[in-house]
Amino acid sequence: MQERLYAFLIVIHVLVAFGLIATVLLQSGKAAGLSGAIAGGAEQVFGKKKGMDEILSRVTTGLAIAFMVTSISLTLIKG
Repeated sequence: MQERLYAFLIVIHVLVAFGLIATVLLQSGKAAGLSGAIAGGAEQVFGKKKGMDEILSRVTTGLAIAFMVTSISLTLIKG
């Protein structure tokens, strides 16, 4: 029983880790760097997508919490 729970938590942990990586990479940075220099003019004309950044920020926060919970759970189960 404990081995199945441990295996299930590892699968969830890996999925959460990949999701966390993806959401962090999809977020626009504070200093956009070279891409900001190229697309900076377009943002002034068309505006920046604030809604998507807020959604990604909330998803990232939720995934980070899930990652911490699964990490602690895996440690407690194995220990």
